[in-house]
Amino acid sequence: MRWTGTISHELLCARRERLPQFLLLVFVSMIAASAFIGSSARATVSNVYQQARNQGLTTAANPFDGLSPLYYARNMVIYIVLIGALLAIVVGVRSTLRDRQARTTDLMLSRDVRPAFYLGSKLAGLALFMLILLAVSTLISIGCISAVAGQFLTPGESARIVGLYALAWLFLLPFVALGMLAGLYAATATSALLIPVVIWSLVVFVLPLLGTAAHPVSLLNPVAGPTAAQTGFFALSSAVTGPLSLAEQFKHVSSLILADQQATGTISSGLAIILVFAVVGCAAVALTTRGRIRSTLRD
Repeated sequence: MRWTGTISHELLCARRERLPQFLLLVFVSMIAASAFIGSSARATVSNVYQQARNQGLTTAANPFDGLSPLYYARNMVIYIVLIGALLAIVVGVRSTLRDRQARTTDLMLSRDVRPAFYLGSKLAGLALFMLILLAVSTLISIGCISAVAGQFLTPGESARIVGLYALAWLFLLPFVALGMLAGLYAATATSALLIPVVIWSLVVFVLPLLGTAAHPVSLLNPVAGPTAAQTGFFALSSAVTGPLSLAEQFKHVSSLILADQQATGTISSGLAIILVFAVVGCAAVALTTRGRIRSTLRD
């Protein structure tokens, strides 16, 4: 069938191109290392606690006693927001930009193929690529966390890790669509890569700052930032920017899935916002006109 050929082609191209390969290697490496990074942080804090206890400076319990193995999955949330989203953008940009540069769409659309069907097949191929990547990352995460914790994860803990990566797949879909749209609408190859990266930085960093005035470094925390003041400018800006802060919604839902004690609220609202972004992004790709698909790039 025609759509299976397009999907297979997208999987092959995403696997072969150098920039996606580099980001893929970085992403998988950081996912594998995240559990050991968390373990190192725990060991450091535990050593400081033990020294303070030996000197009689504290009688409080070790904050890491009875800690769930899911604690070691927290850093993965940040790597998905930073590296995973950039990888999704790059594979999306390259998918449509490659066709415009090689003029293969002229040949494809000269046949009885609807633009929505063609772009939908390309998007499905990239979505499958991200799904395979996240499935592999899930297995790596479960294995690394089990090694660090010194025990196999329980079925419930493993299910939460699977749930985290299922949410990550839904979170990355809008960025794949954003990359494809940039590849379709940008006038040059440079702007096709630059524009979605700027939009990504606005969503990940600028919008949360407008809504909460949080310290920029706190945006790298795997738990969503503090809520805004209930009155004044930030109450209004938070109401406007909060639903648009896709990364913060992802961090909030992820922390609930991982049973983080700092997280409050429910999963449903954040999940609904992420789903809306995914649907809108995919719809925008599918509604691209034939003329836009066949547009040429400027040198």
